[in-house]
Formats: sequence, structure tokens, C-alpha cells
Amino acid sequence: MDRLDGWLASPWRRSALAAAAGALPVLAFPAPALWWAAYGALVPWILLARRAPTARRAACDGWSGGFGLMLAMHHWLLPSLHVFTLVLAGLLGALWAPWGLLVRRFLAGAPTRGRIAGALVVLPSAWLAAELVRSWQALGGPWGMLGASQWQVTPALRLASVGGVWLVSFLLVTVNVAVAVLVAVRAARVPAVAGLVATAAAASAAWAWSPRPHETGLARIAVVQPGIVDGADSGNRRFDREEQLTRRLIGQDVDLIVWGESSVGFDLGDRPDLAERIAALSRETGADILVNVDARRSDRPGIYKSSVLIGPDGLTGDRYDKMRLIPFGEYVPARSLLGWATAVGKAAGEDRRRGTEQTVMDAGPGLGLGPLVCFETAFPDMSRRLAQAGADVLVGQSSTSTFQGSWAPRQHASLAALRAAETGRPMVHATLTGVSAVFGPAGQRVGPWLGTGASTAAVYDVPVADGVTPYVRFGDWPVQAALLVLAALSLAEGARAVRLRRSAPGPHAPPARTLRGSPARPGH
Repeated sequence: MDRLDGWLASPWRRSALAAAAGALPVLAFPAPALWWAAYGALVPWILLARRAPTARRAACDGWSGGFGLMLAMHHWLLPSLHVFTLVLAGLLGALWAPWGLLVRRFLAGAPTRGRIAGALVVLPSAWLAAELVRSWQALGGPWGMLGASQWQVTPALRLASVGGVWLVSFLLVTVNVAVAVLVAVRAARVPAVAGLVATAAAASAAWAWSPRPHETGLARIAVVQPGIVDGADSGNRRFDREEQLTRRLIGQDVDLIVWGESSVGFDLGDRPDLAERIAALSRETGADILVNVDARRSDRPGIYKSSVLIGPDGLTGDRYDKMRLIPFGEYVPARSLLGWATAVGKAAGEDRRRGTEQTVMDAGPGLGLGPLVCFETAFPDMSRRLAQAGADVLVGQSSTSTFQGSWAPRQHASLAALRAAETGRPMVHATLTGVSAVFGPAGQRVGPWLGTGASTAAVYDVPVADGVTPYVRFGDWPVQAALLVLAALSLAEGARAVRLRRSAPGPHAPPARTLRGSPARPGH
């Protein structure tokens, strides 16, 4: 250990090691078979921060680890944002500086049982606080939350129905803290094991007692994925391909057909010929078609991304304008200051306009659609509101065509499993170039995924369910509980500081001494 401490005496070495440790949890995202890695991926980071020689160094370890986590999570943005990816990682990584400080506060040296018990509650709460702040849309949204790595683990999906992805993240951090204590503090194995047992008991209780979605029937929903269409006039050629693929669905008795994000590059008010072509497809297939228009509006200024429902008689009047836009991708924050980003990356040349409210569309008897566009599927609160408003099926329309060859399309598709499990509503994730996927009301996978680059149309028998999950009913209660824990900690630390100040002895003043001058000489 002395050799290790000597090697870590260099701040640069320590920061590099912390960044590498922070990147470890990301392994559980691109490789689904490594979902279990998230249960120990934070341990090296925790062990490093607890041995920080000073509180300032612990905060730096937290920041460096957060930088590694955010850079690894968003590395696929490098071709588009270039240096802004590093700036983004540095900005968001700072959110974990307090977490590193708290790791040292509770686990440094030989922690008592009380400190370990506090760590099992406070450290997961601090982690949720960091994820809450970075979930702000202007900072990029809740992409890659730790709990989302468990999208294919059935018990974790059940937990998501109780407390959302937030509860899964909380329990993952709790397990990591307990494992770190088992590894580093031999004398504290009893409270660490007790923490693991309590976590397992909570997960088991949620598994046994949380209500399950009650399936009421099947909806036949088709996804049209045109694949990669590049070159000149790509908008018209993509529309032609989508039209050809949709015709393959004639006679397949589908209830709804979904096209991906930006599947129509022209405003349908300006192009009634395109609206009529889609309506003709609706008549021939016997199903409404949900398209996504990315164009300048004819009835109001600006460019919008809009989900538009078209039936056999044309436009139904159901429209949803995307509300949460991607920073730099669809608008440039503080463009007057950061507009130069368009010259060094693929930032938006013109800001898209935002919608003002979510909507549930009527696609036939007993089939209410809750549309989401692109990375809006990462926001648990949006799908929760749609479920509360009566949506029977959640529909995410995405593109991700810019990030072919990376793991972003697959990770984006996996978010639909969390949203379905949280709300008890099935979710369809339809893209232009892949990966497209469908998940049932418990988050279970339905049918095959449509891989990147595939040009096809597929029909899914999607289970439809009713009932209300605890998450839909009670909302983000794990976050609220975490903030209460941190508020209580702040009050306790403040009270402790006041007591220490009052009990400290007063300053010791030496007795006053009188300096006597020399006796005057005669004649002076």
C-alpha cells in the first residue's frame, strides 16, 4: 500500500486512474452480456477516493472519475462535436466532485459501523443528485443513467416499475459501496454484508409485491425502417423507399404503421401530394400511419420536428411537436456566444422550435398513442405523463443515423425497455437506419430487432396492458428521498460545526506585562 500511495502521489497519475475507474461502469452498456459489471464497476473509484490524502484531493478524484464516466458514455459524439465532447465531459464530471468528497468523509481510514451505515444511504443519494442535475435537458439529458444498464434484467425492470430507473441506480450504488467496504475494511464486513442483505431484501420485496401489468390484448404494429439513404435528393428517395416498404404490409391486418424520425422532410401543409400518398397507403393497408416531419412549418415560423398521424382520409389533426431538443444537435445554447461551434462541428445551423405540450393520439378503438421524438425517450417523466394521460402504447421515433458504427443506436433502443417497464405500457422504438425495437409492458423484448443499416418493414404483435404502476402513481420518489437524505446530512453537519465552534476553548491570552524604562540619569 505504501508503494501504491507513493505512485499515486502524482496528481496527474491519480486523476488518470480516477478517470479510468469512472469509465468502468460504461462497460455494462455496449455489451449486454456484461450487465453484471455494473454491480462492481464503481468499486475501484470508491477505493481510490476513500484513500485521498485530503478532502480537496477526494473532490478532484470525484471530478476526474465523473469526467471519465461522461467521456466514455458520450465518446460517440466526438465525430460531431469534436472538442465540445471534452468540454461536456469536464462540465458534467464536476457533478461527482461532492460524491468523491462524501466517499472520503464516510469511508476513509477505519470507518465505524455508523459511518458505514451512513455511507450505504448517503453515497447512493449523492449519486442520484448528480444524475438529477445532469438530466436537465440543457446539459444533455439523462442519457446513460447507471440504472439503464440493467434494461435486460427482469428483476431490475420490476424495480423500475416501482421507482423508475432512479431506484435501480440507487440500489446499484448501494451494492457497490457494500462491496468496496468488504474489500477494503475487514473489520467492517458485518455492516457491509448487512447492507447487501438489505438491498437484496428490498429488491425481493419489490419483485414479490409490486403490481404486474395486466395484458388485455394484442395490437399489430408495423415498423418501417428505410435504412441508409445518402447523396443528393435523399429526402425524396427516402420517402419513396418508405412508401415501397409500407406497401409490403398490405393484407397483413396491421393496426398501426410507424415511420422513424425525420421520415418526411417536407411540411405536409405545403406538400398535399405527399399527404395524399401517405393517406393512400393508409387506405391500402387499413391502418393509420405515424410519420415524423422535419421541416419548416407553413402555418408558423421556424423548423419543427413533429409526429403527425395520417389516416385513410388524410391528416387526422393529431400532431406532436418535439419539446426537448438536443443541445448543439438541434439548437445551440446561447448562440450569440457559442454560435462559432457550427464552424468546428456538426452543430445546428438554425435552431429548431419547441413544442409546448405532450399529446395522446387516437389511432383507433382502444389504441391511444403517446409519441416521443428522438432522445425524449431518455426522459422518464415524459413517458410517465403520457401513461397518466391515457396512452396505451408509447412510440419513440428516432434517427441516430449520424452514429452508425457506434453503440449509440443499440443503447438508444434499450431505453425503450426501461420506459415500458416504468409505465406498464408497451413501447415501439422506430428509427430510420436502426436499431428499431419493440418492448412489452413489463419491459420484455418483443420480436426481433431491426439492425443498423437494414431496409425493411416488420410487424409485431404487441401486448397491450392496463393498470397503473407505482412509478406512474408516485413519480420520482427515490430522487425526493435522496434529496431529503442530503438535506438531513447538511443540517447535521451544520449543527456539528456549530457545536464544535461553541465547545472550542477561547483564545489563550498571555498576561499583560509592563515594560519599565531605564531610570533617568542626573542632569538629563
